Amino acid sequence: MAHLTKLTDTYTLNNGVEIPIVGFGTWQTPDGDVARDSVAAAIAAGYRHIDTAAAYGNEDSVGAGIRQSGVKRDELFVTTKLWNGEHGYDATHKAIDASLTKLGLDYVDLYLIHWPNPVAFRDRWEATNAETWRAMEEILKAGKARAIGVSNFRPKHLDALAKTATVQPAVNQIFLNPSDLQPEVVAYNKAHNILSEAYSPLGTGKIFDVPALAKIAARYHKTVAQIVLRWSLQHDFLPLPKSVHAARIQENAQLFDFELSFHDMEQIDALRGVAGEALDPDLATF
Repeated sequence: MAHLTKLTDTYTLNNGVEIPIVGFGTWQTPDGDVARDSVAAAIAAGYRHIDTAAAYGNEDSVGAGIRQSGVKRDELFVTTKLWNGEHGYDATHKAIDASLTKLGLDYVDLYLIHWPNPVAFRDRWEATNAETWRAMEEILKAGKARAIGVSNFRPKHLDALAKTATVQPAVNQIFLNPSDLQPEVVAYNKAHNILSEAYSPLGTGKIFDVPALAKIAARYHKTVAQIVLRWSLQHDFLPLPKSVHAARIQENAQLFDFELSFHDMEQIDALRGVAGEALDPDLATF
């Protein structure tokens, strides 16, 4: 584990771009004042990495929150994602332009394919991903994104992409928390120098009901959220916690004045299944 001291410390992606080690997630954050104000609150709390997606339906408000923060664009790292109906070469180019317009930005720092195998392209997902990725590479070259990557991809999807890709994905954003470490995917990412980003790092809230985590948190005088986010960092993951409450947003950023012991890391690793597991992208119904 790298020596981590603050929220703005960075990992270096495989193309040399630096990415802050904790991101502020906006999945399920309602469009409008809630999304705008929570993004502004996160930036005020020290976050410099904001994660959204076309599918979240809140890119307009995320962009408004960024502007409300008053922090310069080049001090922020912004991610958005390509949604399932927009796969394919032309549609991908149109989708990034639509996202940039909604966000009110000239570029994003990271652009991801949200899912590898949408229902609409299930009979030809591999060929469609190849065309989508060709467009992603052009988006990168044009400066509309500083890095490109994927989300919810398994090794078979990454192997298929590698057949035609000339740029390797920088990131694979996956469901990753003590309930599902996705060891096969994480090992693949690591072997190919792809950063594992953890969405739902708190297990969509179910993690708070796990007695073993409450005991560990009490011992460290920390919250369960802080314990689980620290666990994620000590695994060299990049967690994307989300909250719409200013106090919780600040609390989730306070991860650097303690370190989990090897024993506690092992105990947390053994919690598989306590708060749900990753959806199989080949069986997803969207």
